[in-house]
Amino acid sequence: QVQMVESGGGLVQAGGSLRLSCAASGRIFSSYVMGWFRQAPGKEREFVTAISWSGGSIDYADSVKGRFTISRDNAKNTVYLHMNSLKPEDTAVYYCAATGRGLNSDYRRWGGWGQGTQVTVSS
Repeated sequence: QVQMVESGGGLVQAGGSLRLSCAASGRIFSSYVMGWFRQAPGKEREFVTAISWSGGSIDYADSVKGRFTISRDNAKNTVYLHMNSLKPEDTAVYYCAATGRGLNSDYRRWGGWGQGTQVTVSS
């Protein structure tokens, strides 16, 4: 089983950038699809992006396409989320997770959830 620890969140002005990191523990990290989700107060957890074990397949939510970039370093058991041109509507707790079920946006098919990291974008 893979467990996650997210970091890198913070307060940033609209238009700014942040880089989130997710350190995973557990065996066979490289065999899992890794992804980022976010959850704003009063809203359901939503898919942000996912990356295959090789990095050759990536998917993004329409709301972040062109602004966010996911990457992974299997040697370091770490996945990253580079966020540019941040908007107030990006404000949420960001979580990373793993799945063995391919790239999919249904958070119920993912596991290994960490505590998340808060991202707040001021206008």
